[in-house]
Amino acid sequence: MALHNLFGQKGEQMAADLLKDKGYTILERNWKYKKLEVDIIASNNKEIVFVEVKTRSSDLWMNPEDAVDLDKQCNLTVAANAYILSHHINLEPRFDVIAIVSNTSKQEITHFENAFLPMSRSWEQKRRRNRY
Repeated sequence: MALHNLFGQKGEQMAADLLKDKGYTILERNWKYKKLEVDIIASNNKEIVFVEVKTRSSDLWMNPEDAVDLDKQCNLTVAANAYILSHHINLEPRFDVIAIVSNTSKQEITHFENAFLPMSRSWEQKRRRNRY
């Protein structure tokens, strides 16, 4: 397995541990729908939480959370909707991002609750058409 994949897996484990420490129940890890994937699906008994984990060795060029762009948000929304429908979930959905910067001199983990609101693909397509 490539080094960057191992680094990402380590970050996802750190994120899952953080959520467990906060009292969340981990329902799924690396849940796939078609070609889409949700890193962590968790519950806090009031909400179902879809978590994108971004792990970087440096935040020099970009903060990890900034990598969750509109395309990624749309993909997570589609996958979350599929999960909710297929599992007959009656909890309010929430989308979080866990950003990790980990290297020899620094280890930071930040949990952004309600990082973004769900959006539809049609909204994203309209936004792109009107961009220029």
